[in-house]
Amino acid sequence: MTGRQFYDWQTAGGGGDVLLLVETLERREIPWCMIGGLAVNHWAQEAMTTADVELVVATDRVDEAVQALEAVGFQAARFAWSVNLKGHSKVSVQISTEPFYEGFPAGAVAADVHGILLRVASLEDTLRGKIKAWRDPERRASQRQKDLTDILRLVESHPELRKLLPDGVAKKVAGTA
Repeated sequence: MTGRQFYDWQTAGGGGDVLLLVETLERREIPWCMIGGLAVNHWAQEAMTTADVELVVATDRVDEAVQALEAVGFQAARFAWSVNLKGHSKVSVQISTEPFYEGFPAGAVAADVHGILLRVASLEDTLRGKIKAWRDPERRASQRQKDLTDILRLVESHPELRKLLPDGVAKKVAGTA
């Protein structure tokens, strides 16, 4: 079974939704990149399946991206700091509109994740995004625990990242190693 077949099996065809998302943004030449779990999967030694697809789009192109994605079948719901999209699979797409992420697309790299060619945030940006998510007191405890696990996966795969960890995160990571 290929990585793409496994991903499709786990997400009820999520690869198709992700491919459609990528093709739509690329066709319009909209700067974007994956953040969150899919970016971690590129940078970590072992991938974990996730039905959450989190990305950032160039700030001045978010409306255009959402309209284009709606035109190809995604349904959109707008929130204060995100636009959530639903396609035909179990995949939940979230475009973050938080200013924190606005520079991420400029440093994005091409990556094959689950057999799908994507743009992912740089290694350092992926780590910064995961630290931000872990620090968010509004997130559910289970989500924060997953964020900490993702931080640990990144540091295990790239030990040089340890020096970039703020004290509170470094202590948590050290306590799990």
